[in-house]
Amino acid sequence: MTRPDRRRPLAAFARGAAAVAAATLIALAGATPAHADTVRDLEYWLNDYGFTTAWETSRGEGVTVAVIDTGVNGEVAELKGAVTGGTDVSGLGTPNGQTPVGDDPNHGTMVASLLAGRGTGNENGVIGVAPQADLLTASVAFGQDTGAEKSNDDQIAEAVRWAVDSGADVINMSLTRNTRDWPESWDDAFTYAFEHDVVVVAAAGNRGSGTSEVGAPATIPGVLTVAGVDREKNASFDASSQGITIAVAAPSEDLVGVLPDGSYVQWSGTSAAAPIVSGLVALIRSEYPELDAANVIERLIRTADPNGHEVPSPLYGWGIIDPVTALTAEVPEVESSPLGSLAEWITIHRRADAPAPATEEEAQEIVPIADPPLPRSDGAQTLLPTAWTLAYITVPLSLVAGFGTLAALLGIGATRHTRRTVRTREQ
Repeated sequence: MTRPDRRRPLAAFARGAAAVAAATLIALAGATPAHADTVRDLEYWLNDYGFTTAWETSRGEGVTVAVIDTGVNGEVAELKGAVTGGTDVSGLGTPNGQTPVGDDPNHGTMVASLLAGRGTGNENGVIGVAPQADLLTASVAFGQDTGAEKSNDDQIAEAVRWAVDSGADVINMSLTRNTRDWPESWDDAFTYAFEHDVVVVAAAGNRGSGTSEVGAPATIPGVLTVAGVDREKNASFDASSQGITIAVAAPSEDLVGVLPDGSYVQWSGTSAAAPIVSGLVALIRSEYPELDAANVIERLIRTADPNGHEVPSPLYGWGIIDPVTALTAEVPEVESSPLGSLAEWITIHRRADAPAPATEEEAQEIVPIADPPLPRSDGAQTLLPTAWTLAYITVPLSLVAGFGTLAALLGIGATRHTRRTVRTREQ
């Protein structure tokens, strides 16, 4: 997200009961002479953050990252060969986890392309920050009345365990709850991941989605929580929440991803920043296969750039990611995770004399976050924006400017505005 006073107008849309009924003219910069592909030129973070230099050291080969999201379509050009396994925990998709499900079927493919997109050759298409990492996909149906038999919480717990058992070295979770706490089923699932040396990366959530503070899983000790910054590396006003559990910050505005139909979207939010960090973790794990998860995290946060801020910070964590330094600096090893211990937290907080859990009749329904209205504060809710949280318009890349049809996207921890650009390469 961008600050309201600095955002270029992208789309006008009504919220609440009114329907979206407007499209906005936008201009896309033409491709530079050195590149024929506008989409690749829009991936500013690859050069600005040093990923292209970091690739001289590591491209993520040999590392497997699980994307727990709405499903990843591994048939789009950028992801062919990247998805090596999958599952569906919602009961609504296909067994390979590649059929998008839930209120926003687009989200998982967008996340995956930012993380490990392969491009389409000749410097075209979206290339992820870890273009040689392998992906696992676990499709989860978020939202109200999706028809899923399991709750969002149960789906997440099952997906985490499946990812660990399927060989994930990293788990990306571009999702957040509307509460700092989490169900006890997550205690077991996340403990299982940590015991099996998996780095779990989670988005901090977005103010623009009604989240002023981070929510679980970003509050779970040991989870690597990602905040967002704008193009000038300042904390993103709309696209990032704040909290003491934030580990690092990463670019979260004007990011480009691939949709399941093969077209492109330009979007903002910590749900886009998280896969960039997951990709960097994959680069580190590939270059330093002997390091356990605790020391991978230590290397990531100790090499982060404070960028003039006092750290750790509730906005930037230990700083803004620095891929080159993370792969080349000398970092002393640690014996335990710098992000805390979930096992110790459980020992302290899950006491035998704790109040009994609510009965089935008393339990609050888990619903996606709405914009509007703001999320309720009367119970645990999985924080997932409604269709009003995002809007995008289609613009042919062959045009400098054009009108598109305004449609709505649901985004997990994403901001309100995206720009969608349609693929124009030959089939």
